[in-house]
Amino acid sequence: MAATKENNGELEFPNRAPSEGSSKRRKSRPSDSSSKLLIALLAGAGAAFLLAILLLAARLDADGSSSSNTAEADQFFLEEVAQGHASPALMLHDAQNRRRGKLLTAIDRLKSGYQQRLHKFQRLAGDGEAGDAMGRVVSEAVHDLDEIEGAIEGRGAMPEKRDVLAALHSHDGGGRHESMAQRFEEAPHLRPLVPPLPPHLMATDLFGEQIATDAIEGRPTIAGIVAILQTFLSHVHAMEVEKKSAAAHQVIDAYFSIVDRDLRPFEDAYRRRSIFPIREDSTIFMSLGAYRDHLLGETLRQAFKNAKRPEKLFVGAVVQNCFGIGVQCRTGVEVVGKNNDGSPKTAVSDRPPDVNGIEEFCTDPEYTKYCDAGQIRALYVNETESNGPTTARYFASKLWGEQPIADAHLRFAPDWDVLYEEELKAAASFPKAVLSSYPPGFSQSDPPYKGGSQGTRLCTCEFSTSDVEHKIIRINTGNNCRGEEAHPTQIAYIAAGFFFARAEFLVDVPFDPYLPWCFMGEEIALSLRAWTSGWDIYAPRKNLIAHQYRPGRMGLPKFWENTGRVFGRPGPGFNTELQTITLQRIKHMVGYEEATLENLDNHGHSIVLTDYEHYGPGETRTTDAFLEHTRIDVKKFKCGFIDWCNQCTLD
Repeated sequence: MAATKENNGELEFPNRAPSEGSSKRRKSRPSDSSSKLLIALLAGAGAAFLLAILLLAARLDADGSSSSNTAEADQFFLEEVAQGHASPALMLHDAQNRRRGKLLTAIDRLKSGYQQRLHKFQRLAGDGEAGDAMGRVVSEAVHDLDEIEGAIEGRGAMPEKRDVLAALHSHDGGGRHESMAQRFEEAPHLRPLVPPLPPHLMATDLFGEQIATDAIEGRPTIAGIVAILQTFLSHVHAMEVEKKSAAAHQVIDAYFSIVDRDLRPFEDAYRRRSIFPIREDSTIFMSLGAYRDHLLGETLRQAFKNAKRPEKLFVGAVVQNCFGIGVQCRTGVEVVGKNNDGSPKTAVSDRPPDVNGIEEFCTDPEYTKYCDAGQIRALYVNETESNGPTTARYFASKLWGEQPIADAHLRFAPDWDVLYEEELKAAASFPKAVLSSYPPGFSQSDPPYKGGSQGTRLCTCEFSTSDVEHKIIRINTGNNCRGEEAHPTQIAYIAAGFFFARAEFLVDVPFDPYLPWCFMGEEIALSLRAWTSGWDIYAPRKNLIAHQYRPGRMGLPKFWENTGRVFGRPGPGFNTELQTITLQRIKHMVGYEEATLENLDNHGHSIVLTDYEHYGPGETRTTDAFLEHTRIDVKKFKCGFIDWCNQCTLD
């Protein structure tokens, strides 16, 4: 769920993208390439088998001897064979013969491994009719491969093109897969579909490395974006191993270098424009940054169950779990008893791997159809690479393909989706309006949430006195209105854990990839950036969501504890060192004296301003105007009373 203020030796890394060297080695194994291709097909890509084989032939150049002209000749030749215009016994030069041999070997190995893959697919599809349908599709695929093999050897014609989705549709009565095929037709960025299960499927293994390049070069897909993010995470993992004993500034230098290499090209490609066309059909995107969250499955079920239009709800979930791969999972600091003096006794203990909320949701028969339809996009992040809510929100924002955007963590009132959309449109500044609040809390034993209480208003702030937070501005609530006003009225700040706005918000206020290890501070930065970019902030008049606020005594793990373990320095101390540096980026934005360019240079921290011009204040209104608007005095470290916010007078 959305990261909130409560949540959010060598290491094994199952979703590591191949290095340059390993990538070359992988290409030399035809069976591996063909396996990737088939998994992509049967996972829902829906491409024709003939086209797939042509693409496979074009990629089988392991000996390095094939030129682009040879690849074109190979493809032309296979097309001629498929159309019956050429005999395989003729026209084959030596290079084509070698490649044909590799292709036949790949097909043979592919068929021999089908049963293993079928078992995985049937496990994802579940028992019963869907699993049986998958089995029949696989059987037909084997038959097609036999025909392809025969055609390449001159013993027959290529099989006719078939669509995997159509085949599945014909076997299950047409229900969910009809809507799935329709969804792909309406939203081509969903193709090829990245399955939300099992965890750690590498997009480049499924669809090839070109899919990431295509995303950067103006042909974006969700799959291509996932590939870019997975590559970034693999490099972060390698950095953590290499810099395990490094100083904080060295770790940050290395991290920013990886952002520049892996993420910045994609950011530059879509600067000041939408990655995907913004839809006007009332679709909603829900961003969920779930850090070892045992309520993720319940949150997804609640969201879809209580949405009036669940078919229009899309989710980008960043699942930051301890999967127990190469590391022992641990609890957070939990109260386990009392000391002799009666004070709480705390401990951190071993625990089993975390429950995967995506699996809970997608294997629930009532909700599987939404996963099949591409409405759940999951990016899996090993706990070891998790560095806080700011990064998780950046990742989740890149899984967007709809409009508007909602960031939520929570239980939901009936028809919450339609009611929030109506509330947003009721704001005077719509379409450049943002709804935001701190939701009311709930406990597990509470009855189903109905909503309707007065919306909280974010009208106050304070400069933190915590040694950990170094006087960063923290926002808070003010006076509530009656909830009976004719329309929403403006507030001063955005809560990072819940806001609702049109998708253009992500164009004007893109999430910042250069804020790792930050906790407090993101809300003042988000508020300032949104307001100076011309967005007005409103409190919803009625609450339609609730959030479980989690006290420390529950022993839930925190990301800063993980940071200490990853870098061999248990406890929150090393994360605090890292945050002290990265917070300077936010302080520079707000205008702290300590974070002027001169002072940052003097302390060797000017790297925190990397690419700052794209993630700093907007150009519609000034930072000074925002500080006056919110009564913030940065020099005196004081927040004044905001009359228009507390008195609900600004439309």
